Amino acid sequence: MTDATKGNILFVDDDKFLADMYGMKFTSAGYTVQSCLSVAEALTALKSGFVPDAIVFDLTMPERDGFSFIEELSQGKLAPAAALIALTNQSDPAEKTKAEHLGVHRYIVKASMIPSEVVQAVGEEIAKRKGGKRS
Repeated sequence: MTDATKGNILFVDDDKFLADMYGMKFTSAGYTVQSCLSVAEALTALKSGFVPDAIVFDLTMPERDGFSFIEELSQGKLAPAAALIALTNQSDPAEKTKAEHLGVHRYIVKASMIPSEVVQAVGEEIAKRKGGKRS
């Protein structure tokens, strides 16, 4: 692959420390990252033309949660090719089931993986979605 990056990541989490840390992790792994601290900011990035290969988002955020974000992505046909990855503290099986029914491709509980494993998991989801297509 001759692309300058491995892909585009939209990272959505209201925790600035996590957004900055994951931004650095993905960037150092060769990805282009757009970090957003709210659903509104993420929607603005998408509507402004950012085309992600993966959207990594928290489910629990103050003004709008990750579930409403996924619903808006679907209704607005925003980023239809992106892998949707919930990165959350919610380990409740009902939350995971709800996320999967809404189209989440991977559900990661923050405490279950270190950041480098999350970066690897996101790379795996991007590879699955690209299905061997060459760029």
